[in-house]
Parts: sequence; C-alpha cells; structure tokens
Amino acid sequence: MSGRTGTAKMKRNMFILSFILPTLLLYLVFTVYPMFKGIYLSLFDWSGGSETYNFIGLGNFNDMFHDSVILKTIRNDYILVIGKVIGFMVLSMFFAVALTRLNIRGSGFYRIIFFLPNVLSVVVVGVLWRYVYNPNLGFLNSFISLFTDKKFDFAWLGDKWSIFALLPPSIWAGIGFTIILLVAGILSIPSSLFESADIDGASQWEQFWLITLPLSWEQIKTSVVWIVMTTLNGSFVIVTIMTFEGGVDNATQVMGSYLYLNAFKFGKFSYASAIGVLILVLSLITTATLQRLMKRETIELT
Repeated sequence: MSGRTGTAKMKRNMFILSFILPTLLLYLVFTVYPMFKGIYLSLFDWSGGSETYNFIGLGNFNDMFHDSVILKTIRNDYILVIGKVIGFMVLSMFFAVALTRLNIRGSGFYRIIFFLPNVLSVVVVGVLWRYVYNPNLGFLNSFISLFTDKKFDFAWLGDKWSIFALLPPSIWAGIGFTIILLVAGILSIPSSLFESADIDGASQWEQFWLITLPLSWEQIKTSVVWIVMTTLNGSFVIVTIMTFEGGVDNATQVMGSYLYLNAFKFGKFSYASAIGVLILVLSLITTATLQRLMKRETIELT
C-alpha cells in the first residue's frame, strides 16, 4: 500500500514539475543569467563590440558615483516613484470604493474602461501624450487657452520640471491594474461587516478607515511594491518615447534611460552594466524597506 502511495506521490510531483520546469528555465535564461552577466560585465572595461575585456574592478562604480547625471537620474526615478505611489493609490482606492460600495450602475463596464489603457503599448501611450502636451497644437494648452486672454503655449516637455509631466501619462496608463486588484480585495470582505457597521451607525468614511482599508491591506501592499518595481525598472520607456534622450539638461533622465544611452549611443556597455547593478541594488533596498514599513498582522476572517 505504501509503495502505491509513494508511486502516486512521485507521479504527482513529476506532473507538477513538468509545468514548473519550462517557466523556471525561461526565468533562469532571461532573468537570472542576464542579471549575473551584468554584474560580471560591470567589473570590466568593455565597449560592447570588442573581443577584449579589460578588468578594472570597481572602476565603473567609482566613475558612476562621480557622475553628476547619476544623481539626477536617481532623483528623477524617486520623484516618479513617490508621485506614482501617491497618485495610483489615492485614485485607485477612490475608484475601487466607488465601484464596490456606492452601488454605481454598470460598475463592471467602468472597470473595463479603467483597464483599457493597460492593454495599450507604452509606445502608443507615449506618442498620444506627446500630442496632449504639444505646446502649439496640444489638447492641454488649447484647453487652458480657453480661460486666458492670449494663447497658452507652455512647453510641458521642454522645461526643467518636465519630470512631473510624465506622472499623468504613467498613472493613466497603469491605474486600471491597481483598481482591479483593490476591487477584488474589497469584494472579498464579507458584506456582513458593512451591514453591522450600518446598524451601529458608522458613516461611509468610518467604514472605509475601520473595515475597507485594514482588510484590503495585502492588496494595497502588493500594489505599492508593483508600482515601485515597475517604475524603477521600466520608466525609461516612457522617458525615451516622450522626451527622447532625457529632456533638456537631463531633466527627465532616469537610471534606465541613462543606461540605454551609455550602452547603445556611447558604446560604454560596462558602465551601463554598473548602472544596471545600481538599479538592482536600489530596487532591492526600496522593496525590502517598503515590505518592512508596510508589514501588518494578517487579519483572518472567520
């Protein structure tokens, strides 16, 4: 009997492994290997096309920490991180609560509408918002001109503070995912809790702070970590599309876009690899810090 049980268990494990192994192999080949390869290349002086690798140890990191543009890129990345976390979470929670707690007709349709920008290519989003921000023909300046005596022609993407202009398109393009995540969290809360709160005379605002927020905390934490990771590792795409090489005087340059410029424009692949290591380290530190700050006891619903 025990032999049959052992055989069945082994077959089950092999069945599970057959599904896990292809994904694991793809992860090792396209994520783990490039990561360690990047760390390795950061210790050399390599142009990307040369067959010779000159070992320089921490030379690239020394150059990086004396590079004034790096400080700008870190600042810009964290401006986007903070702005997106605040914008995403405030708007996502507002719409999620509205779609679940306010009995809005057609709430399912609105969820689809909010999620639609998520399926658009980042290239499409960038090009679309470049037209919105166009100083001469853009929708934003044309709309503001309706309320001014003369034509408003501010260059939103040509100003030293243009990094802030990247927040609306970034939030608009990704907010649907966090709304769906928070909606799922709120819908998993037993309706009996809200009914009891209504009987006790609790207002909607009190129900939000005492029931909705604590019981959807795991979804909130997941959303925040997702926003931080995708921003630090992926904001270079929207920067490159909307402001080409980082804007005026690197006003919108982020670590990812600066890595791309050094690798494919300046031919400094090893220096770009060092910037990649910096992104990795800052991502890990930021994520670990957030996990610690947002840690709470899990509330079990019975």
